[in-house]
Order: sequence, then structure tokens, then C-alpha cells
Amino acid sequence: MHNIQIDANFDSGNIEVLSIDGASARLAIRPDNESEFKQWFHFRVSGAAGRELVLKIDQLNNSAYPLGWPDYNARVSEDREYWGAAESSYDKSEGDGTLTIRYTPASDIAYFAYFAPYSMDRHHDLIAECAASEGVHYERLGETLDGQPLDYLTFGEGETKVWITGRQHPGETQAEWWMEGALECLTDPTDTVGRVLRQRCTFHMVPNCNPDGSRRGHLRTNACGANLNREWENPTADRSPEVLAIRGKMDETGVDFAMDVHGDEAIPAVFLAAYEGIPDLTDEHYEQFTSYEAILERRTPDFQTAKGYPKSAPGKANLSMCTTQIAHRYKCPAMTLEMPYKDNDDHPDAEQNWSPERSKMLGRDCLAALLEWLDR
Repeated sequence: MHNIQIDANFDSGNIEVLSIDGASARLAIRPDNESEFKQWFHFRVSGAAGRELVLKIDQLNNSAYPLGWPDYNARVSEDREYWGAAESSYDKSEGDGTLTIRYTPASDIAYFAYFAPYSMDRHHDLIAECAASEGVHYERLGETLDGQPLDYLTFGEGETKVWITGRQHPGETQAEWWMEGALECLTDPTDTVGRVLRQRCTFHMVPNCNPDGSRRGHLRTNACGANLNREWENPTADRSPEVLAIRGKMDETGVDFAMDVHGDEAIPAVFLAAYEGIPDLTDEHYEQFTSYEAILERRTPDFQTAKGYPKSAPGKANLSMCTTQIAHRYKCPAMTLEMPYKDNDDHPDAEQNWSPERSKMLGRDCLAALLEWLDR
């Protein structure tokens, strides 16, 4: 029986082939450039129609988030449209930590990924479609280290200045699926939630803050290995031009409400992180966040508040992070939205686990919560 073939030399591809034997392979994840972060994988297997694939990704005990592997299922697609969950198991004692993926494809090509990829081609389609929508203004906000454009969209006539950023960490593709759902809502003239929000707010959106890391197949960093969500206090042109450009535009426009959209490797839930530890925090300032959080929890069963990150002690916030820097710098409510790579344990989906479709629906739910929050 012939050996399968494995390829990853494409947009967001990431895998190293250690060995192949028939329909079995031992693999490893390539770290981000100039960085030790590794967790994202995306590769293609061909020549395996009707054969059970046994794919072992090795050396994961030293991955970025080892707690992300237990109870996690890889994603698989044979048409690159529908992404399902492939049966996966993790053994930390095998080969310095091994994720074993088992799947029998019906066709000769199957794609596997850490989460459903959001390609740069799809990103450019999204930007072009939005830029062609009535009332939307496009701006090339800057250029990445690899020479890619940093895309920025603004629209709306209202006084409330809403900033939404996504995919600072490129392997957190949930964020751009969320952005696609939110932008579909906001640019659809028949969607009343979007129409009323555009009347009451002016939106500033950067759907992909890290095009270089996205195309390179990184988990967390840009082309030079910078974690953009740790660059917000002192961004520089040679290390973090993406953050420098975005924060500079924020200084021009001002910010009244901000959301930064992410994915979390270990926690099987959707949750928000805020800015408890920033200097000079007032009860009134923090209530602006907690009131939004309560509205979102009531509006969608996909969101919860029991699971999440530990809260920072007073005055101990990390101001190099987007949410805390924005909340401190502009004295406004800001938040980090986290979605899982695993399933959502409160409302599991055995076929897909957490999915692009649910990420998109959550985008609209977050906007509907924003509309209600404006009337609080």
C-alpha cells in the first residue's frame, strides 16, 4: 500500500513531517519565526481515500499551551468549506506529548487544522465586499514587515466611537470568523440591528491585525516574532508597526467602546476579560464593562461568566496589552472576547465542536448586546 502525502506549503500552512508509513505519519509543529510559540497547525493529506489515517503530532509538551491538548479535537475538511471535528486524543507520556488524530476520508484530499483556517484570500474578499458596501470607508492603515497592507474599515454616523480589532494572534482564526459575522450584520441594509447601530455609532474595525503571522502559519506572533498583544504600551515601527498604526489611528479618532477578539486554547467556553487592574479605575468606569457583560450573558447561551482568566489586582494591570492599554489610555470600557478551540462545554456540538458558524453568530450577538448596552 502506497504512502500518503502531506503538504503545508500554502497560506497559513504549518507542519513538519518526521516520518510516513502507509496511512500513518508522525509530525511536529513548526514554531513561529524568531519565537518559541507553537500550537497552530494546518496541512493537507492526499492519497488516503477510504483508509483510516493515524496522524501523530509529537513534541507537544513544550508547545505554547500544553493544557490546550486534553479534550481537544483537531478540525478536518475535505472541501475547505465545512470543518468538522476529527477524533483526537492526547498522551503527554508518548513522544514528549503526542496528539493522535484518526480520520477516514471519503475523498483523496483532506485538510487538518488547529481550528478552521481563515485564509488571506478570504480576508481580501471580506475587505473588498465591505469596502464596496454603501457608507463604508476603507483605508490602508499601514504596512506590515512582510509588506502586506493593514486593512481598516470605518462607517456609521453616530457619536459613540466603537473600535473592534481581531486576530492580533494569527492562529486564533475564530476572531476573523467572528469579524465576518459582525461585518455582515453591520453592512446588511436589511439587518435592523446593524442599521440602528450605524445610526448611533461610528465603527472602526481592523478584522486582521496580523496578516504576516496569518500567512506564515504562526500561532501568536508577527513576522519578526513579536506578540502584538504585548506591544500596546510602546509599539515601534521595526517590531510592531501594526500596533503602532492602529494605536495612532485610535489617538486620532478617540475610543468610547472597544473589543479585541481572540481565541483561548485551554478554556472550553466563551468569556470576556477586562481591565480590573488599571491605575485610577473608578466604579463607574468598571460598571460600563460589567453591564455589557451581563447583557451578553442574558442574550446568548454561548456566553458565560463562570469560567475565565483570573482578575488582576488593583494597580497591577499589564498595560502592554490591548484591552488594558485602551481602557487606561481613553478612559473607556474595553474588553477581550475569548472563544474556544475546544468545544463549548455548556452547549457542546459533537460534529464540529466550536465552529466558524458559531463564531459568526456570536459576532451578531455581541453587536445586539452593544445596541442594548447603549440604552442602559
